[in-house]
Amino acid sequence: MSNQQDNLDNKLSDAKQSAHKTPGNSVTSSNKSAVEVAKTRSPKDMALWAIAFAALIGATLVNYKLPGIWQPANDIWVRIGIIASLVVLSIICLALTNQGRSFKVLLKDASIELRRVTWPSKNETIQYTWQSLLVIGIVAVIVWLLDNFFNWLVGLFIG
Repeated sequence: MSNQQDNLDNKLSDAKQSAHKTPGNSVTSSNKSAVEVAKTRSPKDMALWAIAFAALIGATLVNYKLPGIWQPANDIWVRIGIIASLVVLSIICLALTNQGRSFKVLLKDASIELRRVTWPSKNETIQYTWQSLLVIGIVAVIVWLLDNFFNWLVGLFIG
């Protein structure tokens, strides 16, 4: 168990270190957390965000405006292809920003943490499900009784 825990800790530290590397494989600053990286703004990030928003706005307008301007866009599959490519372009642009890189680190960290979770057995899951359903049923009956009581009480005043 300890060996597996050490292995997961090593993977977590490797994921954090790889998050701080730029495409040129040089470490930017090893003491910055993913949150600090996400908060940094650069002109490149602003341009990528603008391209991503423009692509998403364009994807929403393709179906309405493009068939009147461009004849091949009257085909539904051409419009679907254009919309899909604009959405993919915006996702790629957002992934290249500092926030996108921090999100990738977050996903890596979450996958490592999910391996550490001790999941309940089948019997525990069934037991907890029945307990939850019983509590939901009891609360539903209480709410129903309160609803009937208040309807009767309001009926006394209204007449």
